[in-house]
Amino acid sequence: MSRYVITGSTGGIGGAVAELLREEGHQLVLVGCHRGRLDAVAGRLGGCETLVLDLLDVEGIAARGSALATGDSPVDGLVHSAGLAQLGAIADSDPESWMKQYKVNVAGPAELTRCLLPALRTARGHVVFVNSGQGLHTNPGWGAYSASKHATRALAQALRAEEGPHGIRVTSVYPGRTATEMQRAIRRQEGAQYVAHAYIQPHSVARTVLAALTSPRDMEVTDVSVAVSGA
Repeated sequence: MSRYVITGSTGGIGGAVAELLREEGHQLVLVGCHRGRLDAVAGRLGGCETLVLDLLDVEGIAARGSALATGDSPVDGLVHSAGLAQLGAIADSDPESWMKQYKVNVAGPAELTRCLLPALRTARGHVVFVNSGQGLHTNPGWGAYSASKHATRALAQALRAEEGPHGIRVTSVYPGRTATEMQRAIRRQEGAQYVAHAYIQPHSVARTVLAALTSPRDMEVTDVSVAVSGA
């Protein structure tokens, strides 16, 4: 039985990852910014640790995150599934929007990863970044979000190079449009209809994450793109 920390665990993809890992009998630490939602997910899955953590408060992550990395509690896997997307043309995007997305999508995950590195090294663990197709390309109106996701890709690449000698594996997963509440909000920003069945289902992305986490130790899944079928 392994111990996994999952951010965004009350969301679509993060919640699906938590369900699959719990079905396998693993210990979970569910991380999110809303206590009520965390308790609801933990109650449904049973026997999970929870941690209320706001990734916007990058400076405050160390105080709370370090508690997860005690000597007798190694971290076998860290799944970064939390994210923030605020669309808009560069001409219309204010500094606050850029900084919020950078903190939630890049700086917060980087700081939490740093705090957990001792526990990840002990377990020869695995870090998974649930990125986005916008981390591989960029569309008009997606500048700030896409820039943050390109930065997350660079973060994962640097972490892999630095921590590989310590036995840590790093995977980036790049999903296309997925049927989540974030996608519902994105479609609202685009002025378009949200059609859940037209998108990738959260459990499909979660199975990709699980496949990477459970891959044999003699290999490393580095980057996986997950596209809408037929797109």
